[in-house]
Amino acid sequence: MKARVLVATTSRWYPTVRLAMALASAGGAVDAVCPDAHPLRRVSSLCQAHGYHGLAPLLSFARAIEIARPDFVVSGDDLATQHLQRLHAEQQRKGKAGFAVCSLIERSLGDPGSFPVVSARAAFMDLAHKAGVRVPPTQVIRNTDDLGEWAARSGFPVVLKANGTSGGDGVRIAHTLTEAERAFKQLQAPPLLARAVKRALVDHDKTLVWPSLSRQRAVVNAQAFVAGREATSAMLCWEGAVLASVHFEVVEKTCSAGHATVVRLIENAEMSAAAEKIARRLSLSGFYGLDFMLEAGTGNAYLIEINPRATQVGHLALGPGRDIPAALCAVLSGRRVQPSPKVTEKDEIALFPQEWIRDPESPWLRSAYHDIPWEEPELVRDCVNNRKKQSAWYSRPARGVSSAASSPKPISAATGSPAVRTELGNR
Repeated sequence: MKARVLVATTSRWYPTVRLAMALASAGGAVDAVCPDAHPLRRVSSLCQAHGYHGLAPLLSFARAIEIARPDFVVSGDDLATQHLQRLHAEQQRKGKAGFAVCSLIERSLGDPGSFPVVSARAAFMDLAHKAGVRVPPTQVIRNTDDLGEWAARSGFPVVLKANGTSGGDGVRIAHTLTEAERAFKQLQAPPLLARAVKRALVDHDKTLVWPSLSRQRAVVNAQAFVAGREATSAMLCWEGAVLASVHFEVVEKTCSAGHATVVRLIENAEMSAAAEKIARRLSLSGFYGLDFMLEAGTGNAYLIEINPRATQVGHLALGPGRDIPAALCAVLSGRRVQPSPKVTEKDEIALFPQEWIRDPESPWLRSAYHDIPWEEPELVRDCVNNRKKQSAWYSRPARGVSSAASSPKPISAATGSPAVRTELGNR
């Protein structure tokens, strides 16, 4: 019997689509709750798409769960995780009437006692430190006085991070107190009403409307800067154990604080041990990502944050123990893991459309494995033709990228040449 999986997302991120495709390929029956015009709705392997409405998010998720009756819910972004956590609290207050939904969310996210920790950067870093994981000092900054005291004690540069953000949106690196104070005020400020209206009218995404109208301020944290190379882990957890994981070094990014566009598969014992300690300490279930800095000179792996959701590399099938979708479908159906064939023997992977958008002439599009989903030509067309309509993750060109990169030429899977429309026409 197929495992029934509901992919829940509030943003039109292409990595969520790739994960849904991978889950279906691994043998799952996949539904989605997502905004209108989400590229998920173009995927042929999706069973059914349920509407997500930013002004009634919990009702949207509850209705999708009622109709789909999933065995598991995959959170595709941080806001979706927050909605699931809030839905759990709402259903818990209903007693027996909410038991089924609460059990589903706990099966999908883990122990509800972990919910406040994974959503608060400083609290999570404190827990990781107590679990024996190497972490940089991190502290909640409530005002500019706190920031001045941190700077006097820890020095510069300092990394400022807002809770509940991802993809580099809520991260600033400051080298002076003036820069830090400016960044703190920007990160703490509620979303601008103009931005919320634009997202609602153009992107059909109403998730910023309430935070803007209610003038919600973000919690901002300061973290000590670790010089080195960035790395990331994606993992599937089940009742505190890690069932499958992949570890990558970041090779290219959209910008200094942005998301990765090219990654290199690595083995790192310290990163693997950290993943196991965190999963066990928090009794995690479901999809999580961990971000690290590999310290220059020593190679020590410093854990810098957790992503309580599926990350953009979670769909990749890279062999036994490294196929997260196959591991999930196996545990839900009670059978042995049957990993899909490895998508590549190369260690370097150029993520599509991320690296193509960053630099359409990037040499990585030719030398690395370029992860284009050719089996879904409509999805590729959507990536190519509608880039300007995509969410903020892909709509901002990287700093220093030429104007040509902000309007990228299509590319082919084989050579990286400007020929994607020709390729699609032949398929």
